[in-house]
Amino acid sequence: MNVKKAARLRRAKRTRVKIGQLRVNRLTIFRSPQHMYAQILTPSGDKVLASASTVEKEVRGAKNGNVEAAGRIGKLIAERGKAAGVGKVAFDRSGYAFHGRVKALADAARENGLDF
Repeated sequence: MNVKKAARLRRAKRTRVKIGQLRVNRLTIFRSPQHMYAQILTPSGDKVLASASTVEKEVRGAKNGNVEAAGRIGKLIAERGKAAGVGKVAFDRSGYAFHGRVKALADAARENGLDF
């Protein structure tokens, strides 16, 4: 495993321990160069309540790895979370810096009804 990925996972572990103590649903993301993925997990982390990603057919566009696509995923995960009965979540950014695509996804989810 390369050094950058190990450092990101170390930061993610620290955040997940704190979120685990809160015992609240968790909105977690994964960012790849081409796509964005988001899931809402139960407090124990064993069940996915809602998910959205840029690889889904109805979301796919010309550019899937940019800020605009991340905003679409944020809106979609908020809608699916509300449909599943989830209103309050803890945002798990998976060790990524809170800017660019990560920030766009979080802002879009907040604007569309998720509270975190």
